[in-house]
Amino acid sequence: MADVKEFKVIGTRPIRHDGVDKVTGRALYGGDIRLTGMLHGKVLRSPHAHARIKSINIKKALALPGVKAVVTGKDLPGAADRIAELGEGAVNLKYLSNNVLAGDKVLYKGHAVAAVAAVNAHVAEEALALIDVKYEVLPPVLDVREAMKDGAPLLLPELKTKSLGQKTETPSNVASHLQFKKGDPEKGFREADVIVEKEFFTATVHQGYIETHNATALWSPDGQLTVWVSTQGAFTVRQQLSELLNLPVSKIKVVPMEIGGGFGGKIRVYIEPVAAILSKRTGKPVKIIMTRTEVLEGTGPTPGSYIRVKIGANKQGKLTAAEAYLAYEAGAYPGSPVGAGAMCIFAPYDLENAQVDGYDVVVNKPQTSAYRAPGATNAALAETLIDEIAEKLKIDPIDLRLRNAAKEGTRRLDGPVFPRIGCVEVLEATKNHPHYTAPLGGPNRGRGVAIGFWFNVGLKSSASASVNSDGTVSLMEGSTDIGGSRTTAAMHVAEEMGIAAEDVKPTVGDTDQVGYTDVTGGSRVTFATGWACYEVAQDLKRQLCERAAKLWEISSDDVAYEDGACVSKSDTGKRITFKELTQKLDDTGGPVVGRATVDPQGVGGAFAANIVDVEVDPDTGKTQVLRFTVVQDAGKAIHPSYVEGQMQGGSVQGIGWALNEEYFYDAKGVMRNASLLDYRMPTCLDLPMIDTVIIEVPNPGHPYGVRGVGEVPIIPPAAAVANAIYHATGVRMDRLPMSPGRVLEEILKKKG
Repeated sequence: MADVKEFKVIGTRPIRHDGVDKVTGRALYGGDIRLTGMLHGKVLRSPHAHARIKSINIKKALALPGVKAVVTGKDLPGAADRIAELGEGAVNLKYLSNNVLAGDKVLYKGHAVAAVAAVNAHVAEEALALIDVKYEVLPPVLDVREAMKDGAPLLLPELKTKSLGQKTETPSNVASHLQFKKGDPEKGFREADVIVEKEFFTATVHQGYIETHNATALWSPDGQLTVWVSTQGAFTVRQQLSELLNLPVSKIKVVPMEIGGGFGGKIRVYIEPVAAILSKRTGKPVKIIMTRTEVLEGTGPTPGSYIRVKIGANKQGKLTAAEAYLAYEAGAYPGSPVGAGAMCIFAPYDLENAQVDGYDVVVNKPQTSAYRAPGATNAALAETLIDEIAEKLKIDPIDLRLRNAAKEGTRRLDGPVFPRIGCVEVLEATKNHPHYTAPLGGPNRGRGVAIGFWFNVGLKSSASASVNSDGTVSLMEGSTDIGGSRTTAAMHVAEEMGIAAEDVKPTVGDTDQVGYTDVTGGSRVTFATGWACYEVAQDLKRQLCERAAKLWEISSDDVAYEDGACVSKSDTGKRITFKELTQKLDDTGGPVVGRATVDPQGVGGAFAANIVDVEVDPDTGKTQVLRFTVVQDAGKAIHPSYVEGQMQGGSVQGIGWALNEEYFYDAKGVMRNASLLDYRMPTCLDLPMIDTVIIEVPNPGHPYGVRGVGEVPIIPPAAAVANAIYHATGVRMDRLPMSPGRVLEEILKKKG
């Protein structure tokens, strides 16, 4: 049982296998690829947020010395108008193709229109200015509520709302409407003694990864396409390229390079198909690297949103009803994470009566992508209403949450019934933490709390391993390593084989080297890829027992693998260690190779809670985070240091979302802060040390009790910071980011 099993490797903190290469600069990222005869690509992007393309003239660009090819959307094969599942969410292939290179319309400032391959990046840049594009400029729509109105400019004339699974016949910017309902909310509100209701607004925010998008493609004369790329999912890139280029997957090899961050933003393809068709056109390898401005304007941020929430409670502090209305920006094409937001908004609570309506709405901004628990941070801002209820009822805000906390057997609003979960344990640890009762120590200071939930995913993973004669194991797995997952994969094998983590040599394979593996996302890698590695070890142990049986000339049924050795069940004198046996493989049949592929269903959702202290300058509205504690259920922390790193990283991103980060658009749909100088992410100078508390309530659906840990820590920070600002200033913030100007405006309103 995961509750009582003792581990030797799991739960320890070995040095990460790729650590030396990373800190010495030897690790190879996408930008490090250099191929003989390589050309450099650049992409021409729309200066308008909404316009019809009347014509594109590429003659002058082609005539420039050093230019080898120019391509437009017409050079992409026509993608089918159908839905495909490509990583974190379904995608319409026609829209995916039009986002790579625009068709008849551009739908956001930065939309790719054409691309050039030249002998160097400077010539390619010069050629872009020679491409003559004639536009018919159309009015943009940038606000989700404006886009939903009758008579709003239509981005996609063919788009018709699908409401509750049924397609309507009226063209609209509303792609879909979903609803989750449980019990009778109207009855619940009639039973309430206290009802709170508020509107919330969140801004468009970018994932903020440091490495920009890059791709190098070589389309060989034999029809084989190889792409070296910074991606969260090599197989997902392969599938998208296959669909967009009308090429069998067997003709495509995707090599995932080291990745400088992704957080959900490096799943969808942008420049990979462009580099590929430029390579096919020229017969040379072509590399494209985005600038930071291109990343901000032309890739997928997380959605801005409009949210309206109503919650009722009785005098005893029991939540009697809850309703939510979520309208999320999809950007230029359908596909916002409103469904995930609707799944998570009330998940920490055992509610008898609740309803959530979610709307996916297109606007003239880049198509949104996943960002660490996509959709859930937006929705969790409504956690501030729980504090309002607690204040009205004079109940401690954590006690109120505990009275209503989801437990094993609680049915979520979207349908699933919780197995064993750690919501109560997380809340209890939060309340008992010294931070919660520590003195604030000064004026204009406040403390806030909040909790959040993420469901996590499983999906498919593959791995293989070969036993070496020196007593080590070479492991091949298919998950891009963003946060140390090579090491956690190796630890699964080491634990089962009874050897040191350092004796397992993990490698991330390309799409020709390892079996199909889904994206690094959804907090799934240690859970699912780790499970695949666990199964690989079972395969190795079975084969090693057969080899030992051969040595001893006994039945393999009489051999067990225990504590890093094969032992005879009937003769305790027969024992051979793993390292001893590896030296005798040639005498017993040759190499030993294990393999496994898994599609685990026992996914365990996770909860995280925050305590945050802030100080607000009443004259400027600037909020300084003084102390921050995150409490999170990891199920079982495979490598506690990496769990703590995920908790801290997610919290920092949540703080940035809360206080600083937003896309700022003018009336024409031009992003006015498209650089890291003006798009303000927090640095170490803005933050205290993030204190972490790991709770371990084992997930019954995993051999070690693992729960994914990568996403849930970004969910509660915005609400916790908002609650802290209220206790520091007396004003309740309902809009993200809670920048100095906005906080000051609310302080001045309160003063009259």
